[in-house]
Amino acid sequence: MTITHEDELDGLKEIGRIVANTMKTMAAAMEPGMTTAELDGIGAALLEQEGAVSAPRSTYGFPGATCISVNEEIAHGIPGPRVIAAGDLVNIDVSASKDGFFADTGATFRVPPVNKSMERLCRDGRRAMQIGIAQVGSDRPLAGIGQAIGRFASERGYTLIRSLASHGVGRALHEEPGEIATWPTRGDRRRIGKGQVITVEPFLSNGGLWATEGEDGWTLYSEPRAPVVQYEHTVVATDRQPIVVTRPG
Repeated sequence: MTITHEDELDGLKEIGRIVANTMKTMAAAMEPGMTTAELDGIGAALLEQEGAVSAPRSTYGFPGATCISVNEEIAHGIPGPRVIAAGDLVNIDVSASKDGFFADTGATFRVPPVNKSMERLCRDGRRAMQIGIAQVGSDRPLAGIGQAIGRFASERGYTLIRSLASHGVGRALHEEPGEIATWPTRGDRRRIGKGQVITVEPFLSNGGLWATEGEDGWTLYSEPRAPVVQYEHTVVATDRQPIVVTRPG
């Protein structure tokens, strides 16, 4: 989607606020002993209360309102009977639509106690996202996002999952410009248009390189197996600073 009118930006900000607040509330409610289905139920109720519709459910028939991935699960985890335990890494990914506008956000949360290396991975995962967002601007190269994130990851000894990319969003959950690498690539000459709406969502890891699908047809795992964190915002390109629409409010 490309924003051309202020009312479009207002609509995008509204659904951005909803998904951000939903994720924030789910994270605050998370505790050892809770199942991922119970956590998803909190998210589903919040979306319904705001008049929003789960995007993975409406778009792809995903069996949950939100995606909740624990430890070895790195994305698209199905909410269910799995019990959240102390020390777990839990990724919550919330995407939804309202009045024809879509927004997408996600983050990895630590369930105390968590060791120092996981704290560092989470901190640097969020930093990698922020570095990627800083590359978003009118007429800037799309490949610059992955180049900047790749430099950061390499300097700190991390790897990046290279089969889970950022994407266009706004009028659908996934739309043009299609796959946007959050790792270094060659040959991508696309440029970011003014008002273009995209996600920035690197998957930072201590060794993982690819995502492989599990037996349930949804849940993704790291290959080779390694800890992975993901942080994601929906952003709008401008001539100045990018507008992050998925902030709680």
